Amino acid sequence: MQEQANQSGQPENDNGAAQNSTDQVKRDFSGLLESLKTFFAELLDIRSNTDQDTTIQHIKDDIPFKGHNSWILICSIFIASVGLNANSPAVVIGAMLISPLMGPILGMGMSIAINDVDTLRRSVKNFLVMVGLSILTAFLFFRFFPLRDESSELLARTAPDIRDVLIAFFGGLALVIARAKKGTIASVIFGVAIATALMPPLCTVGFGLAIGNWDYASGAMYLFLINTIFIGLATFLVLKILRFPMVRYVNSARRRMISRIASLIAIIVMVPAGYTFFNVWKESRFRNDARKFIHTVVAPYQFSKGGMFLENLSEINYGKDGDSSIELVFMGDEAIPENVINTWKNQKESEYPVLRDAKLRIVQGGQSDSEQKYNYVHELYESSKKELVNNETKLRLLEEEVERLQKLTYNVDFSSLSKEAGVLYEGVESFGFSNEIRTDFSKTDTIPAFTVSWKENVSQAQRKKEFDKLKEWLVLKTGNDKLEVKELN
Repeated sequence: MQEQANQSGQPENDNGAAQNSTDQVKRDFSGLLESLKTFFAELLDIRSNTDQDTTIQHIKDDIPFKGHNSWILICSIFIASVGLNANSPAVVIGAMLISPLMGPILGMGMSIAINDVDTLRRSVKNFLVMVGLSILTAFLFFRFFPLRDESSELLARTAPDIRDVLIAFFGGLALVIARAKKGTIASVIFGVAIATALMPPLCTVGFGLAIGNWDYASGAMYLFLINTIFIGLATFLVLKILRFPMVRYVNSARRRMISRIASLIAIIVMVPAGYTFFNVWKESRFRNDARKFIHTVVAPYQFSKGGMFLENLSEINYGKDGDSSIELVFMGDEAIPENVINTWKNQKESEYPVLRDAKLRIVQGGQSDSEQKYNYVHELYESSKKELVNNETKLRLLEEEVERLQKLTYNVDFSSLSKEAGVLYEGVESFGFSNEIRTDFSKTDTIPAFTVSWKENVSQAQRKKEFDKLKEWLVLKTGNDKLEVKELN
């Protein structure tokens, strides 16, 4: 009987052990989660080591723009302008480090976060004066400086994209967090000054105004406003998260009014920031997909008669109102078939939804004369300055173009050929050579053309005999029976 009782109780004991094991696993897992939560809370906590009063005072001290700060700003403008003009990143970085522009921007973000209208007024006033002085100084520099080349450092500040928004926002976060820490981290402040690059865009605005290029000026100003808005927004958010104390006013009605004004300004800043981020993100998506479309769909196309796709001259144009286009440039006598173009359009619309409304333009240039071909190197360089960021790239592109032009030209060793002609044909007084490029409007060909003039004492009969022999000799030497020989006298 006892054995029977033990056997009947065995399942109950097993179930109890299993339940205890499950409960233990749950407790262990819960403990692990609590440990991880505590670890990350301590790792990421910045409130416990924040000096609120000192942070507010330091930001306020950096707002004023007078005396030393004004001269430091002027010097940094000149340094940045020279660095951009000379295409020297090291000089531009130096100008970023000494620029005092960051002070008023932090002041605006802080004053909105803590409802300090007096500090906001001072920050805005000093900010506008600094920006105006920066643009004026850069304009005067580039207006009267004799060297005004469009360097890659300048052009890089004329077309902001989504990366500039992210750099400005996270740079602003790093800067405010470093400012709020007890014992400010100076290295972070210097790093943010380099990363966000407030001074170079303002100098580029001055450059654009000096040369009358409004696209450069507006693009650079757009980049500067992106940096300003998102650094200010990051300051506002961090100080709110750290619960910086609000400025108290004795008059309750004034306190409520100031609070409403600060909230309204915060909304006014955040809405354009979000709109700007969205627009830049859309443009970045469009350009990325357009480049992918060109590389994967258009570039692999194979010509059968020597045409070529000029990717460096092709343009991607983004229009905010839907007026976007992709312009593809081709050179050569071979035209792109209509069915191939239609296939590209169908692939663009089906495989790249972002490009669906973009117009696809095909520019096909023939090679009808020598001037067009030999001037193409210059055209390529002028149209591709944004792509040519260093001397190696320039050299590679020019070498490729020289190789292409050499294929269009019939080369002879004229020095050796002329010496032989002078020895074999005593009646020849002068001897010349040139390449003649001809077309019958269906194809273009290069014809080697030789010229010969005779000495005065050579008779007409001797001239004809020598001329026939000379032509046969040239055909034999060059291996080209299409060559022409012309008499000059």
